[in-house]
Amino acid sequence: MPLNLIATKPEHGISSGPLEALSETPEPHNSAMLAFPIQRNSQPPVRLTTLYPITLKVNQGPNITSSIPYYSYYASSRNLRLFSQFEEIVYKVKLEQKGSCWGGWITREKTILNGISGVVYPGEILAMLGPSGSGKTTLLTALGGRLTGKLSGKITYNGQPFCGAIKRRAGFVAQDDVLYPHLTVTETLLFTALLRLPNSLSRDEKVQHVERVIAELGLTRCRNSMIGGPLFRGISGGEKKRVSIGQEMLINPSLLLLDEPTSGLDSTTAQRILTTIKRLASGGRTVVTTIHQPSSRLYHMFDKVVLLSEGSPIYYGSASAALEYFSSIGFSTSMTVNPADLLLDLAN
Repeated sequence: MPLNLIATKPEHGISSGPLEALSETPEPHNSAMLAFPIQRNSQPPVRLTTLYPITLKVNQGPNITSSIPYYSYYASSRNLRLFSQFEEIVYKVKLEQKGSCWGGWITREKTILNGISGVVYPGEILAMLGPSGSGKTTLLTALGGRLTGKLSGKITYNGQPFCGAIKRRAGFVAQDDVLYPHLTVTETLLFTALLRLPNSLSRDEKVQHVERVIAELGLTRCRNSMIGGPLFRGISGGEKKRVSIGQEMLINPSLLLLDEPTSGLDSTTAQRILTTIKRLASGGRTVVTTIHQPSSRLYHMFDKVVLLSEGSPIYYGSASAALEYFSSIGFSTSMTVNPADLLLDLAN
């Protein structure tokens, strides 16, 4: 795998020193300290439990911005950024099959992920590409600390293993939108805010969080529309996906994980969703997403790409350098080809 294509670390001002709140006992997780060199600095540790006011600028048109009070209850400064590193991730499951002799059962081990490495920094979007069954969702679930079973390798976040503090700073958007059809967009987000935001915030402050997310995700037009379901029509599929993203944005995640956010959407709606995700990443968030057959326009929005085939990595590196890399090893490419199509052809 072309590890030499790893992009240089951008100047994001990440505090990679020991985080005070991350010193708690890690949750059960098959993670360990990563062997990548971690740059230390003399900045004081960040406390992740104090409420501090921050002013958020929201663009409302040319040369017009409005300030919305925003309270971060995860850090004592504006630096809420996480970078995630993973090295030699291997995941195996046990399968039981009925034996051919005497009707007994045979247990065999199947490798789902096999030696995957990479790193993603704040402000970047890492896209996981590959055919169905290649292990994209499994790897995403592992990065979110949600994978159980025989997982080996090293996954760290700002140099620390997965723990409760990281879990509270990570948002996970599943592929299927699980929403109450009879609630409106505003009611859905407010219900989520009342459940997930801490009791240290008043109801008015939680409402302000909801208003901020609605404005940030472009849901103002449909804010009073019902979600809808099989029995009655509601908002569109793209708007439902933005509501699902909004439920995670309420906690102001430093790490945002999305499982095929454009699945089942037309090309225009998919571009709007990914444009929204790109804007969230530009705010200093670390974004990792799986995606299936992106268009050329969507592909060029990614900063890095991991290409998987049957659980093994074929390519990891800059999205813009993928075609050049495969051309250098003998795979001829056309200037007009969609890079994602070529990568998927190679992975199949």
